[in-house]
Amino acid sequence: MAQLEIKDKSGKAVGTVEVATKMVGIPVLHRAVVAEEANSRQGTQSAKTRSEESGGGRKPYRQKKTGNARQGSIRAPHYAHGAMALAVKPRSYDKKVNKKERRAAIWAAFSAKVESGDVAVAEAIAFAAPKTKEAAGFLKALGVEGAKRVLVVLPEYDEVAYKSFRNLPNVTVRTAPVSEGKSAAPSARDFLVAHKIVVAQEALARMQEVWSK
Repeated sequence: MAQLEIKDKSGKAVGTVEVATKMVGIPVLHRAVVAEEANSRQGTQSAKTRSEESGGGRKPYRQKKTGNARQGSIRAPHYAHGAMALAVKPRSYDKKVNKKERRAAIWAAFSAKVESGDVAVAEAIAFAAPKTKEAAGFLKALGVEGAKRVLVVLPEYDEVAYKSFRNLPNVTVRTAPVSEGKSAAPSARDFLVAHKIVVAQEALARMQEVWSK
């Protein structure tokens, strides 16, 4: 169990919140991250085989008495502009991780950042209008403006907040998970690669409810 300060937009502490940290083995984290990266691949790459490459309808030269090795087509893989040997074709890279293990890995990744002191809890993350300057000032007030990669977690989709942060090249915005269905929630990899994490108090409560079970 860890205790974190809750800060307002000016960076002033307004309370504390307890976070039930949890650790898992490295293999569990590894499987979850590998699956996340594999599932993000489109798998649409495609190259032509000899039967699909145009041209090469006749032998480039006669079979015998040329002093050269016999050749059947100028579209063979060893020719320039020839087809590819063992051509790659569209495929699925999807990997499955059981739900309980995946949730444990995500919470463990977040817990590691909590233990290292890289998580800032904001009372709320909201802006009256989309302004990058206000978003940058907000991060500065929380003490994370110099981080190379910052992850911001909102309680729910907020277009104004998204637009405020989107022009900051080092900031990634995600939303808290939902108990059922899909959401733009952070993955284990998102937490691991972030140098600093800013999470809204409401989003943290929902993260604990969904992932720390």
